[in-house]
Amino acid sequence: MNYVTKKHLPRRTFLRGVGVTLGLPFMDAMISAQTPASTGDVKRPTRFMGIWHPHGAAPGWWHPKGEGKNFEFSFITQPLEPVREHLLLIGGLDATTSMPTASEAGGDHQRAAAILTGTRPQRDSAIPTCGVSIDQMIAKKFGGDCLLPSIELAIEDPGNNTGACNYGYSCAYTNSIAWAAPTKPLPHQINPRKVFERLFGDGRTPEERLAEVKIDRSILDRVTRGIGPLRNKLGPTDRVKLDSYLEDIRELERRLQLAEKASVEAPSEDVPFGVPASFEEHVRIMFSMVRVAFAADVTRVATLMLGRDSTNRRFPESGFDGPWHGTSHHGDIPANVKSYAQMNRYHVSRLAEFAKSLAATPDGDGSLLDHSLTYMGSNMGNSHRHEHQNVPVILVGKAGGKLETGRYLPFPLDKERTSNMLLAVLDKFGIHKESLGDSTGMLSI
Repeated sequence: MNYVTKKHLPRRTFLRGVGVTLGLPFMDAMISAQTPASTGDVKRPTRFMGIWHPHGAAPGWWHPKGEGKNFEFSFITQPLEPVREHLLLIGGLDATTSMPTASEAGGDHQRAAAILTGTRPQRDSAIPTCGVSIDQMIAKKFGGDCLLPSIELAIEDPGNNTGACNYGYSCAYTNSIAWAAPTKPLPHQINPRKVFERLFGDGRTPEERLAEVKIDRSILDRVTRGIGPLRNKLGPTDRVKLDSYLEDIRELERRLQLAEKASVEAPSEDVPFGVPASFEEHVRIMFSMVRVAFAADVTRVATLMLGRDSTNRRFPESGFDGPWHGTSHHGDIPANVKSYAQMNRYHVSRLAEFAKSLAATPDGDGSLLDHSLTYMGSNMGNSHRHEHQNVPVILVGKAGGKLETGRYLPFPLDKERTSNMLLAVLDKFGIHKESLGDSTGMLSI
């Protein structure tokens, strides 16, 4: 066990134990003697999260009424009302890189990779080729100070037919939204336990960690001898922060154990071992790990695929128990569209829960929601018609004060595209590019 301290704690302070490297959240003790005591004088890093959901949104049920700050939430976006002041909803954007062309008809469900790259996936290429995604651009600039430059998460296993890849397109385009290079898609991890070990492991082999986990399930027990001496060096406020953070870790472990126990007791050929059978619990655990990782500065960048194109997963918790892809083909029949809107609202409510947890997590002079930006989007609008126009775009978080929030911005139809919005997001992180993919200019947000 070790941690380093002089007159103050280094920003990168760790508790180490057998098979464990536990980063600590930002605390007042990490402010040097030369820095004014207020955490308001210490600049906190801005975190980014990109969330992909397939199959667009129910037409007429997503877009709010009004515009600017005087907008009214729609049925689908209403769960985000508690974080209204941290929210920017955008309408009217087209996902042009996902549109079919005369030479590439069809394939509308094969271009998920365009969501963060703004680049059209190349069909019939010997090597899958797309573009560098904005999450990886942000990770390259800001991830060097972290244990992990980025983490890539998903809910559905690509090996269990939870989606499709055909029309001559590589499965890489539906399996990954994070691309480190034009020919380097990054794998997305669906197993929460493996994500947990990656966030808090110290590089030991999987076999060594598994043996240790079987002996002692809690990583906190493996660093406990260093917690007491550290607490004694902290002020009252920092002790509360440390205790809250450690409780978050313990709660994550408890929920992981419950999920793993359930996956053993109710095995399914569609659910790999250790993966929660419940979509809601799976997403909740993933979001919780992202929040804890952001708080401890283990990573500043994350992506999450809520599903894969053409998935037919069901969400009875939404109030409608129909298949995702099948329900998205609602035939423009009002009753069917309403059912799909219920499903969309349920997915947005998961984002709302994550955003509220970020808002409740202190970070310097504000919260994690103040110092982060999460983009949740799809490359379809009316999925029944396979339309890529007027797609749903949600930005939540103030990006360290660089994004004006509390607004709904509807742009004129057929004028702007999502790649222009991606350029604007990069700009909020101090990454200034002339173009990205098929962009025509930076979107004014």
